[in-house]
Order: sequence, then C-alpha cells, then structure tokens
Amino acid sequence: MESNTGERPIVYVVSDSVGETAELVVKAAASQFGERGMEIRRIPYVEDEGTIEEVIELAREVRAMIAYTLVIPEKNDYLLRRAGEEGVETVDIIGPMLEKMTTVSGMNPKYEPGLVYRLDEDYFRKVEAIEFAVKYDDGRDPGGILRADIVLVGVSRTSKTPLSQYLAHKRLKVANVPLVPEVEPPEELFRISSKKCIGLTISPEKLNDIRMERLKSLGLKAEANYAKRERIEQELAHSRRVMEQIGCTVIDVSSKAVEETANLIANMFQKS
Repeated sequence: MESNTGERPIVYVVSDSVGETAELVVKAAASQFGERGMEIRRIPYVEDEGTIEEVIELAREVRAMIAYTLVIPEKNDYLLRRAGEEGVETVDIIGPMLEKMTTVSGMNPKYEPGLVYRLDEDYFRKVEAIEFAVKYDDGRDPGGILRADIVLVGVSRTSKTPLSQYLAHKRLKVANVPLVPEVEPPEELFRISSKKCIGLTISPEKLNDIRMERLKSLGLKAEANYAKRERIEQELAHSRRVMEQIGCTVIDVSSKAVEETANLIANMFQKS
C-alpha cells in the first residue's frame, strides 16, 4: 500500500468503544515494517453511519486502510460495504474471531461494544479495594473510615481482616477498627452513617477457644490475659457499648464461616 502523501502509510483504527484492543493489534503488525512503519490514527466511539462515512472519505483521500472492531453487525456490514464501494482497504479485527467462537461454542455473542474495557475497569476496582483493605486494616489510619464503603468494628479475633479482604474481592472498600477498652474509638466512627458500619460480636466461649489456639500457634502460654475469660467478657461488654453508641447493625460470627458473613454483609449493601 502506497500513500499519495509521500509520507508513512496511514491506518485508521475504528472502534465502537475505546479502540485500545484494535490499536494494539495494528501496532503489533506495524512493528514488522521497520522504523518507518505505519502512522496509526485511532477513532474511538464510532456509533453512527455519518462518522463511518467521514472515516472512509479520509481514508480514500490519502489511500489509507481501515482496521476496525465494530461488534454491532449492522455497523460492521455498513463499513465493509461502503469501503468496498470507495476502494478503501479494510481489515475486520474482531469479526472472524466472533464467527469462529460462535461456531465452536454454539453460543451467540452479546454484540455489546466495550465489554473488554468494562472488564478491565472491574479488575482495577477490585485491586483498588484490596489495596484499601490492606492500608486501613486494624485501625491503622482512621482517615480510611470516612472513605470506606463499609467499616467493620469488633474485638480482636472476630475475623475483621479476612472479612475485609473477602469483601474487597467484591469491589467493596472496607476499613476495620479493633475495639479495645483501653483505647478510645476513633471519632470518625461517629461521623459516618451508622448504615456503613457493621459490628461483629462473638460468644465468650468461642472467642476463648480462638484466642487459646492463637496463643498456642505463637508459642505463648495459655494463661496470658488475652485469653482469660474475665478479660474477654470485659472486651465484649465494651464493644457492645460502642456498637450501641454508633447504632450500627451487629452480626454474631460465633457459628459463621468468613464466607458466610461476607456474603451476608455484601448482600446488605447491594440491597441498600
């Protein structure tokens, strides 16, 4: 293909979405033609026949080719027909793949522009939520309370950290705050809506068992104050007072797996 401009050959990348996928494919192919290569011009969000006509006219004038990803069949067919009538070379990047996948799978594609981009956005939201959960774990920075979608509060060993991570995979930003009698709860807890806060409680017997196992795993003596029944009762009483003051929903995790509690919380926020 020779350009009548005397410059590098031009490829118009046309897409009914962002056009990143098509551009990457074209760049990969263009890299095989050395330093001179091709000039690539991306034209995203092509949704009407008028825009298609403009691109075809531009391509015809400079003897450019058009590489396109138009998943809507009507727009695809229109571009292919009009380009053929105007003598413009075209390459359908996604069409042949959709046809083969339809044949092999027996399923029909959705024909929705931008699904890859939306999947990418979903992935990045999940990563952001995971990083948020790590940053604002265990009350490290009270500022996260104001930015969180959900704030978990409870005594030590009520699964606040694993719950935060599990919910992060559902793209929810979670901060968690331990409640300890000797430490004043952060004021941010009382500045947010009580609907954003979830209190986690547990039976004294279950908490005692968990803490005893924790001490053993750390090689510490079971007689430590951390696992004493009196201390546990004191912590739980304190946490109940704080949760009542906040006015938040309280979930008893004594007999619940982390996944069960996480799904319960996620469903609450999806409905709200």
